[in-house]
Amino acid sequence: MGHPFARYALRTTDATAAATFYDAVLGHRGDAIFPLHEQALARGARPHWLGHVDAPDAEAAATTLLARGAQRLGPGPGGTVVLREPGGALLALGGVTGPSTAGVAWHVLRTPDAEAAAAMYADLFGWSLRDAVDLGATGRFRLFAWGDGEAPTGAIGGITPGVHPQWLFFFHVASVARAMEQVTAKGGAVASTNALPDGRSAAVCDDPQGAAFGLIDGP
Repeated sequence: MGHPFARYALRTTDATAAATFYDAVLGHRGDAIFPLHEQALARGARPHWLGHVDAPDAEAAATTLLARGAQRLGPGPGGTVVLREPGGALLALGGVTGPSTAGVAWHVLRTPDAEAAAAMYADLFGWSLRDAVDLGATGRFRLFAWGDGEAPTGAIGGITPGVHPQWLFFFHVASVARAMEQVTAKGGAVASTNALPDGRSAAVCDDPQGAAFGLIDGP
């Protein structure tokens, strides 16, 4: 098995309000909620969910990414390394202590060069690349799994109008329809909805502070 995302933390401008929102929508708060650091705000950072890759040597992985064009943004909580990877998406390395309780069921990377990004993650973290799928107006995505023989856990696709480079994490919920009702009732917004080939529903949302996240029907 390769090195997966194993922790998902929200960095936001109002941690208390965000906690109330996610308690209502998801029934939990991911793995952690942190205030956005003043230096990040000064750089123009927006609230976001930050995925932590379970890299055994965070500094070594960061050095490799920096050599490929990543930008180091500074240390994060728990000894993590936070950077903007070569395609522009935010990423954290390390800081994983025990299994995630965030319930993330799907991972989507939007990036300027999807094939290059897929090859990079496979090379650095041992992810297993699968066939690409064409989702029409949403674009073409390369599926990936954490390791050989495992079920796909996400997809890597290109940039479309109005979408910036980012990792988008889809949290599983019992009912996407009911969760979307809570999103709008609590001040968030539903950006899009999709019917998946397996019959499940998914939605992309923004919380009241502007952090993007996804919802997907549970198994």
